[in-house]
Amino acid sequence: MNRKVEILPDQAALIARAKELILSKINAAIEQRGRFTIALSGGSTPKPLYEAIATENLPWDKIHVFWGDERYVPSDHPDSNEGMARRTWLDRVDIPAANIHPMPTTEGDPAVSAAKYEQELQEFFHCSPGEFPALDVMLQGMGDDGHTASLFPHTEALKVSDRLVTVGNKDGNPRITFTYPFINAARCVIFVVAGANKKPALAQVFALQADSFTYPSRLIQPQGELWWLLDAAAGDELK
Repeated sequence: MNRKVEILPDQAALIARAKELILSKINAAIEQRGRFTIALSGGSTPKPLYEAIATENLPWDKIHVFWGDERYVPSDHPDSNEGMARRTWLDRVDIPAANIHPMPTTEGDPAVSAAKYEQELQEFFHCSPGEFPALDVMLQGMGDDGHTASLFPHTEALKVSDRLVTVGNKDGNPRITFTYPFINAARCVIFVVAGANKKPALAQVFALQADSFTYPSRLIQPQGELWWLLDAAAGDELK
């Protein structure tokens, strides 16, 4: 398995290491292919990471930002992943508007929005239906139930293997999410996980045998690199 696990002493060290790793991937991708593509995650953990990246002097015109999942709310809603990333990072740097690719959430039908985003991805990466393009970095978090992106335990989204984007479901509320095969197509997947509340799920995700439909983060086994960056509160028992 190509999994690399690092346990950092605290959340500040976790964010610093995640930033260092992402910056290295930005530099390598631009040097090799002339651009860098990343899919962002939501939640509270990546906020300081986005704030840290915003302080860097980067070739923003060569960086393209996507989202791995989104709540089905407008971008100015407090729960919007897009809104959070814009406030903490994207609105603070000179990235071209055309390089920001948010998930659509105003069509009134999540399935229509998912199809629209899939089409945008296919056009951007020049790929045909059924092909899974490789983003340079997929940034992932993990919930205390073992979900990642909006791939929640025992939901229909976990069964979708022939699409890039599908509709997720959290307690009856729709979300838009990348499918796990699309996440697995990435050149690099980076999980950034903090907090003691994640320990039980992490034990199952790292177990030799467990149910992936109960702990969906187990489904993330990319063809490229897989990094698990954990703070000590989350990962100390994995040592």
